[in-house]
Amino acid sequence: MELTDKLEILADAAKYDASCASSAAPKRSSEGKDGIGATNGMGICHSYTPDGRCVSLLKILLTNFCIYDCQYCVNRRTSNVPRARFTVQEVVKLTVDFYLRNYIEGLFLSSGIIQSADYTMEQLVAIARELREVHQFRGYIHLKTIPDADPALIEAAGRYADRLSVNIELPTQTSIERLAPEKSVHTIKLAMGAIRLKLDEKADEPKAPRFAPAGQSTQMIVGADASDDQRILSTAETLYGSYKLKRVYYSAFSPIPQSPKSVPLAPPPLLREHRLYQADFLLRGYGFQVSELLPQSGNLALDIDPKLAWALANRQHFPLDLNRAELAMIARVPGIGLLNAKRIVELRRMRRVRYADLSRLRCSMKKAAPFVITADYTPARDTTPSETLRRAMAERQQQLALWPELQAA
Repeated sequence: MELTDKLEILADAAKYDASCASSAAPKRSSEGKDGIGATNGMGICHSYTPDGRCVSLLKILLTNFCIYDCQYCVNRRTSNVPRARFTVQEVVKLTVDFYLRNYIEGLFLSSGIIQSADYTMEQLVAIARELREVHQFRGYIHLKTIPDADPALIEAAGRYADRLSVNIELPTQTSIERLAPEKSVHTIKLAMGAIRLKLDEKADEPKAPRFAPAGQSTQMIVGADASDDQRILSTAETLYGSYKLKRVYYSAFSPIPQSPKSVPLAPPPLLREHRLYQADFLLRGYGFQVSELLPQSGNLALDIDPKLAWALANRQHFPLDLNRAELAMIARVPGIGLLNAKRIVELRRMRRVRYADLSRLRCSMKKAAPFVITADYTPARDTTPSETLRRAMAERQQQLALWPELQAA
């Protein structure tokens, strides 16, 4: 099989991993035209570094052959999809060549399980080792970790990769036993725990060998089982606390051709995945707990964001006087982000905060207005029922027209 054919298959197979966002660029070529460069849609995606830079990654699988038969996975053993496999040298060559052409700044590498977990992990480590030691590659490398692999291999992977990830995939042990019987929650958590121990060792002893400086992450599939958002977020909250994960990624289940009857035939709303990311951000950055966002079992609201939903359910805290409130509470006001909350606190050290200041800070005034008090503003309808406010602030989805003037006629 030609290398470009392998790249097309294995880049497409990697799209279901949500650990970095696809660029979704249209296919373009400068062949026979003015200009230079091309987008071929085969594995280039974008991710963001901690300092905010956007970098492009080569996102591929080493192989989509797999000895496991996870029911939600397009690459499962019984799936009827084209198969391909890179050699170690082919992945190294692609990464170096793409980097020299300024296509990419890093590599995101995952794989199906071939022969055994140890054999697969050895291949992944060999790629990272050759890039770092032979080619002196200083770009970003993200390696997917095989939970059943020997801990020594995971330790070796951490020496060469910037980030490691162990995908838990489903939020409950019952779902994993039903849809991925060859996987073990216990083994997955042991691998996460081993990575955390190595990260803690490095933090305690700066002279210790390099180990995954960007930490570890995981992914959960949304809608492949009956788990609701409260269960998904509760699992994420536990993982953050127990294993110090940098990120939990959420991937909406995508039905695949000839899906088994054990998984749904229709995908969940993509907006559900979006709301989970918003809630996750509130857990990580704003000090919220799952019990606050979803006190009972169920899913997040789709028509309003999770912070607004919390505020509407907790009107006793509002309207909030921005000239007296603590930073943590200001950040909980709908329409005011954490950065603007800090700016408000800094501003009131010099003078009292006024309504126009919020507009200048580009706060979302439609959301914030019913929940704040400033030096010159008090909401006239602060006793308006929450349901009325919700209807007024709900995000209304509409299909955009291609030629609206024709519809108006």
